[in-house]
Amino acid sequence: MKTGRKTTQEERIAIAKECLENECNYEETARKYNVSYQQVYSWTKKFKELGAAGLEDRRGKRTEDQEPRTAEEEMKIRIAQLEHELYMTKMERDLLKKLDDLERRNAFLK
Repeated sequence: MKTGRKTTQEERIAIAKECLENECNYEETARKYNVSYQQVYSWTKKFKELGAAGLEDRRGKRTEDQEPRTAEEEMKIRIAQLEHELYMTKMERDLLKKLDDLERRNAFLK
């Protein structure tokens, strides 16, 4: 297995395009550009599915802060936001119930 090297988005796009032009010859493309077979395979797959946006480096960034690449990603982000909102609403409801219960007990003791 070859050791990895840093690549730019432009390089990854060029590698994926060339691999597609060569009828998905991953091994030859990997040798030519001195990258691993697996990297060429994954870049080509992402390029087919998402285009150039699929090859941008998104490591270390929160999903919510990123620009969604597909409608599915956009829906996942929205679902996560709604789930968080629901969680916070439930927490608020439970807190208010507890407060109401404590106030009733306190009134009963007086």
